[in-house]
Amino acid sequence: MVYSVGGLDVSRETYDDLRYFAELVSKWTPKINLISPRTVGTIWDRHIVDSVQIYPFAPSAYKSWVDIGSGGGFPGVVMAILGRSFAPDAKFTLIESDQRKATFLRTAARELNLSVDVIADRIEKAVPQSADVVSARALSALSTLIPAIQRHMRPNGTAILHKGKRSMQEVAEARTSWSFALEEHASLTDPDGRILVVQRISRAG
Repeated sequence: MVYSVGGLDVSRETYDDLRYFAELVSKWTPKINLISPRTVGTIWDRHIVDSVQIYPFAPSAYKSWVDIGSGGGFPGVVMAILGRSFAPDAKFTLIESDQRKATFLRTAARELNLSVDVIADRIEKAVPQSADVVSARALSALSTLIPAIQRHMRPNGTAILHKGKRSMQEVAEARTSWSFALEEHASLTDPDGRILVVQRISRAG
């Protein structure tokens, strides 16, 4: 049986894994605030579907994916769940400096039997990962994100970023210091949200 989630067709097994992960996050949130308590009741659309929607923008032949500032696992754990079906040989790495959240991410990966490495360190201090894909969700302004992405992404890699209504303002600000190729896509879950696909990052000038 095939299920449609965030514009992506997934198997029953993948769908069940996504549901189970949502339950894990809901269970742990009262302890360590993985997501805002007011969004627990809408976790499927607000966090799972919102994460799933970025997967189709990844290159089909990726071998390594790094999620920076992974927090409660959105989109990093969700990407690893999808990757097990769509890219079974790919490696997923989640970078999260909060030790409690890193513990949760390791627990989720173990319970879901995912091929995931968790690095409990600051993004700018973690060993550069040279990933094919870098993702980040609601982390920081693009001008701050770009150097973090460049640190962990291959020169020919792809960054996929969740952004809000200030996305184009952030792009303009980032381009005062950085040059990059950009695709912008509407969010399926937030009328003001945007998905930015960034490639070919270099210093401006």
